[in-house]
Amino acid sequence: MQWGPIMKDNSLLAPWVRRFLLEHLVAERNLSRNTQASYRDTLTLLLPFASKQTGVVIDRMTVEDLTPGTVRAFLDYLERDRQCSGVTRNQRLATIHSLAHFTGMRSPAHLAWCAEIRAVPFKKTAQTVIEYLEKVEMDALLNQPDRRTRLGARDHALLLFMYNSGARAEEVARLTIASLQLGEPSSVRLHGKGNKFRTCPLWSTTATSLSRLVANRNNTDAVFLNRIHQPLTRFGIHRLVTQYGGLASQTVPSLATKRVSPHTIRHTTAVHLLRAGVDINTIRAWLGHVSLDTTHIYAEVDMEMKAKALARVDITSVKGSPRQRALPSLMAFLRAL
Repeated sequence: MQWGPIMKDNSLLAPWVRRFLLEHLVAERNLSRNTQASYRDTLTLLLPFASKQTGVVIDRMTVEDLTPGTVRAFLDYLERDRQCSGVTRNQRLATIHSLAHFTGMRSPAHLAWCAEIRAVPFKKTAQTVIEYLEKVEMDALLNQPDRRTRLGARDHALLLFMYNSGARAEEVARLTIASLQLGEPSSVRLHGKGNKFRTCPLWSTTATSLSRLVANRNNTDAVFLNRIHQPLTRFGIHRLVTQYGGLASQTVPSLATKRVSPHTIRHTTAVHLLRAGVDINTIRAWLGHVSLDTTHIYAEVDMEMKAKALARVDITSVKGSPRQRALPSLMAFLRAL
């Protein structure tokens, strides 16, 4: 008995998911581990949900079993049952769109399915409010650790470093001693999103605190260690920051109304650099933003700069009719913003 060639079944969904995760995300795009994990988590939620909706076991589901209706039901499930925000909902949908595009570009038979899935729209969401700390609030946060103890000195160096560099919690967690240049001038080399590196200058006070922290240790060690001398994780860093934020709110009541997190300190760095007169492109490079559009958000949220711009516009000092007085002042105000 002769067997014909085994035909590859392109209709099954599972092989496309595997190729998408390994071939597209890793081999072709070389996305960071965190981004890969985000895509994987979306599919980990989607596939069991779609299997339950269709009544087909996951490994026998076809591409067409993942219908636009199933995708919409999944998005509703995220918001209703899992209490996800609109931003998270759109992020999950972006992963599904990407999977559909990958499949459609490699299998012409699925182009119509790809178009239907990608037609599922994103939801319009309110712009995320950027929260940052005023100088007195940041100073109160920095003053919380007891620098007379070993862990207190570490925590103060950690908070000071985050404020100085604007580093993300993940970047701080994987920072090694070899990345620090503590001579003159002092700087740090940060490994950020998308495997991009950037160098940030360090204040002398930051360099001094870090020098004490890493003295007599190997260059391959993590800079910030926990109680058992293991590298602090980003979750540990988040816990420390929120803990000190709660303590600082007892002396500065305005902190009680703010969510103090590692990213809040990052936003604070950006706003304070802007107030100090640092140009927006330098701040973009400092924070490791890909686009200037992201950095421009800080110029929009800084109320102190807007208040100063308004103070420079004195409508009552302009002579002429009410319309003549208002128009130049209004144009000056808009230019100042």
